[in-house]
Amino acid sequence: MQFELSEEQAELAATVRGLLDKRADSAAVRTASASETGYDEALWATLCAQIGVAALAVPEEYDGVGASFFETAVVLEELGRTLAPSPLLATTVATEALLAGGTEDAKKRLLPGIAAGQIATVALDDGAVLDGDRAEIVLAVRGGDLVEVTGARATWVESMDQSIRLARLDLSGAELSVIGDGDAARSRAELVGAAAVAALAVGLSDRALQMTVGYLKERVQFGRPIGSFQALKHRMADVLARVEMSRSASWAACYALADPGSAPDEAAFLTHCAASYALETASLAASECVQLHGGIAITWEHDAHLVFKRAHALGQLSGAPHRHRAAVEL
Repeated sequence: MQFELSEEQAELAATVRGLLDKRADSAAVRTASASETGYDEALWATLCAQIGVAALAVPEEYDGVGASFFETAVVLEELGRTLAPSPLLATTVATEALLAGGTEDAKKRLLPGIAAGQIATVALDDGAVLDGDRAEIVLAVRGGDLVEVTGARATWVESMDQSIRLARLDLSGAELSVIGDGDAARSRAELVGAAAVAALAVGLSDRALQMTVGYLKERVQFGRPIGSFQALKHRMADVLARVEMSRSASWAACYALADPGSAPDEAAFLTHCAASYALETASLAASECVQLHGGIAITWEHDAHLVFKRAHALGQLSGAPHRHRAAVEL
């Protein structure tokens, strides 16, 4: 197991960050979140066409890049840092569910489209589905079967964080075609979903930390920057330590999930640990960001409230931290 990025992975992260710095600033994120589709379609097309983010974990025989889930997690961490709304999370989970449980015919038919940028999602239960109203490929687990859904009625669900798109699917009039093993698809989707959310949370925590440290260096009180006060230094040092430990836990989980030789129990243990720690760190970093920015942080114009909303939204997508700890204890 490695705890640093390879040269290629570091280059991937730098490329994605460079693009997002240009195309996903605060104004762009707010505009995309409030748009009819809920994301920047042009940015998504660029990420898929020029970098191949949706194709990273798709094997080459299905027109993918043939990398692994870990490389996708590297991209997700960068997306988490910018708060950019993106279909990559839902598409990644659906891709991994299809790879784990889908028939060979289903993989050959669906994965090339996903690699090219078609949005996909998978419904594991009857609750709200991530990107359910904008997905072009909709999968679901029903009983012991993985099914492809055609003609479902999707209704957008309002959420606290507008940059995360949720919808409810009415399958009563839809056509359900069995395309594989639902148990294998569910198991993989749940673990990958938790690890992917953890990667987003690491990026968000780093963003919150950098925002807060930058403000503490600029805000002057009693004739000197408030970042020079020892109590605030200690609080930021604590957040920094937690962010770095969250990143290590996230990478460990993602490496395990990307390695076909990893023991399933080990991968599950590492994933639950990473999700628990990263989600709690995101909550802490967001809270410190709001508190230490003072009154400006609760204004609509400042991005601190976007960080706060995203942290709490991530804490619900794959289960709250205490649920992941309970899974480890079991």
